Amino acid sequence: MTVITRFPPSPTGMMHIGNARTALFNYLYARNKGGKFVLRIEDTDRARHSEEAVEAILASLDWLGLDYDNTPESQFANKQRHINVANEMLAAGNAYKCYCTAEELQAMRDNMKEEGRIVAYNNMWRDRTDYPEGQPYVVRIKTPLDGCTVVHDEVQGDVKVENKQLDDMIILRSDGTPTYMLAVVVDDHDMGITHVIRGDDHLNNTFRQNVIYDLLGWDKPSYAHLPLIHGPSGGKLSKRHGSVSVEEFKNEGYLPETVNNYLLKLGWAHGDDEIISMDEAVQLFDFNGINKSAAKFDYAKLENLNAHYIGVADNQRLVDLVVPFLKQQHDIELNDVTSKRLLDGMDGVKDRAKTLVQLADESLLYVKDKIEYTEKARKQLNQDSLIILKSLEDKFNLLDQFNHDTIEVACRALADEAADGKLGKVMMPLRAALTGTDKSPSLFQVAEVLGKDEVLNRLKAAIEFIEK
Repeated sequence: MTVITRFPPSPTGMMHIGNARTALFNYLYARNKGGKFVLRIEDTDRARHSEEAVEAILASLDWLGLDYDNTPESQFANKQRHINVANEMLAAGNAYKCYCTAEELQAMRDNMKEEGRIVAYNNMWRDRTDYPEGQPYVVRIKTPLDGCTVVHDEVQGDVKVENKQLDDMIILRSDGTPTYMLAVVVDDHDMGITHVIRGDDHLNNTFRQNVIYDLLGWDKPSYAHLPLIHGPSGGKLSKRHGSVSVEEFKNEGYLPETVNNYLLKLGWAHGDDEIISMDEAVQLFDFNGINKSAAKFDYAKLENLNAHYIGVADNQRLVDLVVPFLKQQHDIELNDVTSKRLLDGMDGVKDRAKTLVQLADESLLYVKDKIEYTEKARKQLNQDSLIILKSLEDKFNLLDQFNHDTIEVACRALADEAADGKLGKVMMPLRAALTGTDKSPSLFQVAEVLGKDEVLNRLKAAIEFIEK
């Protein structure tokens, strides 16, 4: 048997991070088993359908690197197939026409509530044949009236429900359109889905969908229902906690490998491993590692994980990734000179950033045309430091080779000559002059990356600032 899993998002908005985890687990299981991972857009809700949302879903999957093995299917495009199956069930006596009015249904619900019974359709049209002509009707399936249904779930174990709790659900609405419960079963069957991996909020749907499978005589897929993702406080993850969509995390400067790694660990474990690459995840993933309890989203852990992946990322890739953040946050566009500076200095700045947003801020010392001094830097640029900066200007001018070692020798020599051997008295005003801040990567390395001409220009600007 070839394993086939599916990801069936509804295109009504951005991809929620919970949906992204569902897609990831389906992808990993299929790849682990050498099977296929397919995409189906469940777009039957035409009132809320959005082509922009479809594009956002595709873009999010592409960004995460979750490549699917089919041309994405449209559930809406399969509408006639769903209708045909409903009519086949009707003809076979496995479904029936229900002519209940909205008023009758409401009265039915009210009576059941008053009597303390489970609110469900009472099957009043199940065995009738006196259909009124010209009246609207829905089509309902005939759910077993007695016994119980057991679902073997790869995560939850065996779950049992009394059949009397499952009402005769609607599979065709009064306007002739199929319901989701029918459409998803028909599509999963037609696409050859072998494993349905989804959130455990769909577990109740599974019992009802299995009734359709049984009535049609179709093989049922295996099920794995994942625990939900909760917010830090334990409730449903929502906007009040922070970002909740893949697009938002991308725009906030998280790397796709970070998001994949974090989502993998959010409900699945392999020993104490925290850093797991996608290749490793494909090799290791199985249902045994999935937790049964809900996972809490921890934004601080995500940020720390992102810092790790930024730290080990290829420097040229980081330069390319930081470009839009520099433009958006600081209205800076890189040129050949600043691109090379940033690439050469990336090792020093990437270890100081937890997101690409922070990396853009840390990169300013290499890419800004004019350095702006923070308040702490201004305190270092005073009359006491003027002679230090002028002396550095003289010493740097005399250097034939301008690199980490020669810069360090010059600075230490000046500390011995004019600062009682205290290197800090040289480095603090130099750091303020070159970076505009009181903190930076290794200053000797910064100066080497900037180059002799740029260092002299920044020293000159700082001297002029003090002398004003």
